[in-house]
Amino acid sequence: MNAVDPCAAQEEAFFFDCQGEALLGVLHHAAFDAPDAAATTGVVVIVGGPQYRAGSHRQFVHLARALAAAGHPVLRFDVRGMGDSSGDMRNFEQIDADVCAAIDTLYEQAPYLGRVVLWGLCDGASAALIYCQERHDRRVAGLCLVNPWVRSEQALARTYVKHYYLQRLSEPTFWRKLLSGGVALAALTGLVKSLRAARQTATPPMALAAFQARMAQAWKDASRPVLLLLSEQDYTAKEFLEVIRCDPVWSGALRRPALTQHTLAGADHTFSSPAQQRQVEALTCAWLQALPPLCAPRVLDSV
Repeated sequence: MNAVDPCAAQEEAFFFDCQGEALLGVLHHAAFDAPDAAATTGVVVIVGGPQYRAGSHRQFVHLARALAAAGHPVLRFDVRGMGDSSGDMRNFEQIDADVCAAIDTLYEQAPYLGRVVLWGLCDGASAALIYCQERHDRRVAGLCLVNPWVRSEQALARTYVKHYYLQRLSEPTFWRKLLSGGVALAALTGLVKSLRAARQTATPPMALAAFQARMAQAWKDASRPVLLLLSEQDYTAKEFLEVIRCDPVWSGALRRPALTQHTLAGADHTFSSPAQQRQVEALTCAWLQALPPLCAPRVLDSV
């Protein structure tokens, strides 16, 4: 993707209501007459917490500007209790009303929309799946899920044993430090603890937390295309792959119909380098443009 022309998109900040609380949102939209095919699909960005609407390295600002320049209206916002929004702080399992209010607002601000896609990072991706499982909102026509959060003690232990400790044991420097009484002793202790935690789930399969089961249920809904972006160097992404590999509830998850998956080489959890950010923007934009055309009247009613 080429550099985004700041003149190709406009931005408006405003407050909107969510159950009596004021949420701060920023709307990005094209400054020109966008092509019909692009203008029908809007994007609501659900940030991973605890952070606010800009994101680490201002990643959500750059993403929203890139998508808006391509003709997709984008709303990024602070959920209740975060950033400049009022109310009590809630975790990602408790923001269904916030997401619904954001979708309502995007439709109000861009009345030509035919559908909306939810874009979420980390537990923002988890919240997007949970929203779909809870609300069955027909306006949501697709999901962009980035390094989804499925954290549990057992899954994290399996991930670290597989992707961290086994690699450390193969390094000569590890054994030199261990024999010399260096810091590697702490790493060996960590390995033992992780092996014990991982062994608890070897037989039977690991038990899913309630939020993981809700995510898995929404994942199986083949009516919504999914873009899955994973960072190669991120343990949250590795843990997600470990969970869907080991637990039968997620069986066949990566063979899901209408799944587009990309692993970004060398990327960390928040895509901290400008090159990684541009890659995320380009992949998201290409996926949005490739969505099948609308074949039914748009749904305006909220849930």
